[in-house]
Amino acid sequence: MKKVIEVIERLKEKNDEPVCSYIYDLDHLKKHVESVTRTLPQNCRMYYAMKANSEERILRTVHPYIEGFEVASIGEVKKARAVNQNVPVIFGGPGKTDKELTGAILEDVKLFHVESIHELKRLAMIAEYLNKKVSILLRVNLRGPFPSATLHMAGRPTQFGIDEAQVEEAIQLSLSYQSLQLEGFHFHSISNNLDHERHIELIHIYFQKAKQWSQKYEFPLMYINVGGGIGVNFSDLHQQFNWNHFTGELQQLIDREKMQTVTIIFECGRFLTSSCGYYAVEVIDIKENHGKTFVVICGGTQHFRLPVSWQHNHPFELIPFANWPYPFERKTAANQEVTIVGQLCTPKDVFAKDVSINQLRIGDVIVFHYAGAYGWSISHHDFLSHPHPQHLFLERETALKA
Repeated sequence: MKKVIEVIERLKEKNDEPVCSYIYDLDHLKKHVESVTRTLPQNCRMYYAMKANSEERILRTVHPYIEGFEVASIGEVKKARAVNQNVPVIFGGPGKTDKELTGAILEDVKLFHVESIHELKRLAMIAEYLNKKVSILLRVNLRGPFPSATLHMAGRPTQFGIDEAQVEEAIQLSLSYQSLQLEGFHFHSISNNLDHERHIELIHIYFQKAKQWSQKYEFPLMYINVGGGIGVNFSDLHQQFNWNHFTGELQQLIDREKMQTVTIIFECGRFLTSSCGYYAVEVIDIKENHGKTFVVICGGTQHFRLPVSWQHNHPFELIPFANWPYPFERKTAANQEVTIVGQLCTPKDVFAKDVSINQLRIGDVIVFHYAGAYGWSISHHDFLSHPHPQHLFLERETALKA
């Protein structure tokens, strides 16, 4: 955090405009991803879910420590290939077009996550036309029940995966095509899970289902993709998912279920990159309306949509600055609750609602922590045509612009 504050201080000194910047600590990112991947059991592989943050500097930083990239569009396939022509890529997502399937085959994608029987038929036809044999995992929408989490991708009606009731039909169809090689299954049932013991329970369910189907239909089980779904605790940054306990218990589960010969794929995004990112924004107004105090920042959810999308108060830190360029009184909020909002013409442009602060003045800077995933990447950048934030990457004590 010290490096981040130093960069913000330099921005305040040099810029005529209020501070509005994404700052990514690449040294922290390297250390974190290396630690996560190093502690995985021997037959596990980590893929980075590019949807969390596809900035080129982020991709190049994580690349040496991961097995490959998990993507959800042909555009993301091309971003992966721009990093390394030979890096393994797995392609998921519920709405792949024929053009995307064709392009991904020609780009030598390692595995396709097949999301429906219709997609299965189209992929087989395209692969046959191209005289290729492609490896697939069937994405299964299990019936559950599952451990509780912020988001559920399965166990209820969603657009993701093949309903468990149709899986046996999909298996038989897959095995009938010469152009397809069924290698296993993809499960991604919950998201933002913070309980490592519940995550072990979930993976145990995956193991049992995959073994049952591979044995019944007599095909070798090569891969089980257990998805991502490992969460970040925005309410208490000091109480995060216990990865070390999780990987230790995962090894015990692999041994107990005799899964040592199956490659277990993880496709984490948020868990890998969230903690490396900061969204630094300057306070440009403080005002009262109907008994509430609003802090208006230079920026908005068009830059950082995650808090309003997930309906939480995002964690932040206040950086005070003494300089005040105006000849009139500086507005201050002290020892009270405030709501932090952006510049957009919508009451939904909120980062944190009714949060307590000690002192905050116009001209101070608010730094939102854990902004390295699903921040800029999911935001509606050009709404109201405000300027985009700077993107700064810190590496070896040097701030580099995007």
